[in-house]
Amino acid sequence: MPFGLTNALASFQNILNDIFADFLDIFVVVYLDDIMIFSSCEEEHVKHVASVLQRLSDNNLFAKASKCVFHASSLVYLGYGVSIDVLKMDSSKVQQILNWPHPKNIKAPQSFLGFANFYHCFIKNYSKKITSLTSLLKKASPFIFNEEALSQFQIFKEAFNTSPILSHFNPSLQTILETDASDYALGAVLSQVDDSEKNPIAFDSRKLLPAELNYEIHD
Repeated sequence: MPFGLTNALASFQNILNDIFADFLDIFVVVYLDDIMIFSSCEEEHVKHVASVLQRLSDNNLFAKASKCVFHASSLVYLGYGVSIDVLKMDSSKVQQILNWPHPKNIKAPQSFLGFANFYHCFIKNYSKKITSLTSLLKKASPFIFNEEALSQFQIFKEAFNTSPILSHFNPSLQTILETDASDYALGAVLSQVDDSEKNPIAFDSRKLLPAELNYEIHD
């Protein structure tokens, strides 16, 4: 695939989607040149890997051995730490967030929130926690990063260091959806009960729209 063409990435993705059409979401996930193969047991995995390699070969595509990892129980894929039981944030990305310098102009919070938002599903009440930062983005207000804003910025960053690891959804387990609302944001957590322990599957939240700010919380 030639570099520099506007549609090169989309075309390459479409090619791989066509090649692996009957494998996708059954035992293969493909994002550009990153191919993840998942299986329920080692014996099955050997067959799946062989099928993928054969399919590549049949289409004159080849995997570079030095860039492949085989028979791994966990790996980092597209920014997520994936294992048989859990999903977590890539530790190197978390470290970048923890080391992020405090904002000095209006563009800085935009860059930070754009980066951090990738992991919003790991953070309980994410939208509520970023309120002090999003308030800095209002064009009608001057950019003032005072001690209170700095404190909230540090607390928000630390949430990534203490956030829970998410479990994979299991359709056979009891599922619980809990919701919450404040004066300016909504929040929810999806959990499942396994061995009498409630494990989070995902968190979600959003700020209330201007019209919604007039509603009662129970609405």
